[in-house]
Amino acid sequence: MKSTPNNNFAYNKSLRGFAKSNRNETTKAEVCLWKYALSKKQMDGFVFKRQRPVLGFIADFMCQQLKLIIEVDGITHHSEEQFKEDLIRQRKLEQIGFTVIRFSDEDVLENMDSVILAISEIVNKLDAQESSLWARYKTQVVRHKKLH
Repeated sequence: MKSTPNNNFAYNKSLRGFAKSNRNETTKAEVCLWKYALSKKQMDGFVFKRQRPVLGFIADFMCQQLKLIIEVDGITHHSEEQFKEDLIRQRKLEQIGFTVIRFSDEDVLENMDSVILAISEIVNKLDAQESSLWARYKTQVVRHKKLH
């Protein structure tokens, strides 16, 4: 399965209640990233959603248009076991078409400018790729129309 608008980007309705609960219990780092970078189309005009159910997981932040997931990892992610689980989760999300980037709580709280810059660079890269794909598609449609 690929993440597409037709399947609501692999939205998992059964996790809706858990996601809502998570939104009410966010970490300080998640609140700061949301407030200073991702809410209200602050990140280059793109819409991000908080605590978005996708597959069997809850993504901290997701931009559907770019198929971008941003994870903010707290202290619970520092164990080897959790690292392995995070890696499996990330691979599954990447297999259905998402780009996943991760930041630690510390990075967000102590280096917000650098985190925002890193996200902006990835957003611009993904936007350029999307624009390039759209341009190629339009060119193919024009060529197809000329042939008929």
